[in-house]
Amino acid sequence: MPTVREIEQALYAVAPREGAMEWDNVGHLLGDPEQEVRRVLVALDITQVVAEEALERDCQLIVSHHPVMNCKWLPVQTVRSDTPQGRLLLTLLRGNVSAICMHTNLDVAVGGVNDALARTLELADAEPLCEDGLGRVGQLPEPLALADFARFVCQRLGCNGVRWADAGRPVSRVAVGGGACGDLVDAAVAAGCDTFVTADLSYHQFLDAEGKGINLIDAGHFPTEDPVCKWLMICLTRAYPDLEVVKSTSHKEVIHYYVEGEK
Repeated sequence: MPTVREIEQALYAVAPREGAMEWDNVGHLLGDPEQEVRRVLVALDITQVVAEEALERDCQLIVSHHPVMNCKWLPVQTVRSDTPQGRLLLTLLRGNVSAICMHTNLDVAVGGVNDALARTLELADAEPLCEDGLGRVGQLPEPLALADFARFVCQRLGCNGVRWADAGRPVSRVAVGGGACGDLVDAAVAAGCDTFVTADLSYHQFLDAEGKGINLIDAGHFPTEDPVCKWLMICLTRAYPDLEVVKSTSHKEVIHYYVEGEK
């Protein structure tokens, strides 16, 4: 069976480390590089629930998109059981569960986060939105009204709901950006897109959408990035056919929307 180190290199073959942003923390972040792996759990994030799931399912490795440790956001100064981060790290270490995280390098990789999102939304002829590989631009098979497309996005991504702003244009040429890609709105406009699907958009970005002539759909961080997990599973099984690769069933969208009239 492959070691953690070998699996890391197989993942770098499809999402090269050089693609990661300078501040990012990617690769094998936790555990023994020489540990043999029989079963891998794939999840968008490594949460406490995901760590416990890995132990329950006898997984030696978790492969995730978001880093289990990233000192840009949360410096690791202590590893204590009475803090959420410390409790998570101790759970993994005591259970001999390693962690490999492919973050911004997976965002720009061919086939990665943004290609997975474009495929899920059935965009044809998808190509990079930006020179650095972020985002994708593609065409719908046929134009849709924005309300119908928003419903389609919600269904395809399994969203609990979406937020959207209507610039008064039918949907045909669509840009996508998995995760928080609100800073790519102007790039989507410059690429001639009538609609941009991403996550974590601000009030002012929605407010400015009509003036910029682009429909905006915020489909949520988890829903827009989770499709890449399926692609990661395919990459792992292609590299190691005897490796058992399973997707987390415990990690789901945590944001819910209240609709007036619902009980």
